Amino acid sequence: MNYIICEQPNQFFIKTKATPALEPECALLQIKRIGICGTDLHAYKGEQAFFTYPRILGHELAAEILAVDGNDELKVRDRVAVIPYINCKECSACCTGKSNCCEHLKVYGVHMDGGMQEVINFPTRLLLPANDLSFDDIALVEPLAVGAHALRRAHIQKGKTIVVLGCGPIGMGIIQLAKILGVTVFAIDVNEHRLTLAKEKFGADHILKPSPKMFRKINQDELAHTVFDATGNRQAIESGLEYMGHGGTLVLVGLTKGELTFHHPSLHAKETTLMSSRNATREDFEFVLNVLRKKKFNTEAYITRNVSYHSILTEFDAWSTPDSKEIKVVTRWE
Repeated sequence: MNYIICEQPNQFFIKTKATPALEPECALLQIKRIGICGTDLHAYKGEQAFFTYPRILGHELAAEILAVDGNDELKVRDRVAVIPYINCKECSACCTGKSNCCEHLKVYGVHMDGGMQEVINFPTRLLLPANDLSFDDIALVEPLAVGAHALRRAHIQKGKTIVVLGCGPIGMGIIQLAKILGVTVFAIDVNEHRLTLAKEKFGADHILKPSPKMFRKINQDELAHTVFDATGNRQAIESGLEYMGHGGTLVLVGLTKGELTFHHPSLHAKETTLMSSRNATREDFEFVLNVLRKKKFNTEAYITRNVSYHSILTEFDAWSTPDSKEIKVVTRWE
């Protein structure tokens, strides 16, 4: 079978190996779709934290079951969404329902080889049946679940105002899922094209380039209840407090490799809740599956390119440039 491996930054190779045999308490999955994530793009460019080479990338997966062991709820030919966070089930985080930040977490395609291969073994406990969705839709469940988890972590309530810094795939997910929850959304980005999409396709109430002063003007001199950073950019993250009101929350969804600096008096005066949001839980995956089943998310606008997996070898450089107009690239493994 074929697989694609990132040997070193900026180096992809397609190789072949034997198809794996079914392992205990696993399903043998035929990969049908892989969404290309910001993590994949950063790993390819050598900019991803907690990453080593060589590595088979890919964790936004849609698959079909070829064989299954030890799980009566799953059967051959089922379509499944994959929860790519391999947790230990025993640490304090796992025992309190926070499997997404397990002490020994291994994210598929990041800390261990992932899904850019034709067939994989995967634990059945981390699979969700999705026979009523297309493979394209299923490939979107993981990135949307990341946004859903951030919103749930922040206890977003109807009628509140939020700011989303960054209109990439995670930011767009937060924007439209937040609108489903009934909040007012300000989308902020430096990219005009993405701002336009945020408003026209994903429901942002207001769009603007980074400017706390302009934000206050548009919002009648009020600040936001919650600010979500979906950029992973240090400057953007550190600016978050300027959009956040007193008693508010700053949620760090994006990840930067370096250190962050905040002016402590400003942080303290607002009694800021500074919150990280990492990955997602089964609850978030199930929420997103429900949203997709009810056709409440604009999947057609979210998937901006749908191509054969061979395109990974020739187009990844273009997808990873700052001026790329892609939101979500989905690759077909058929």
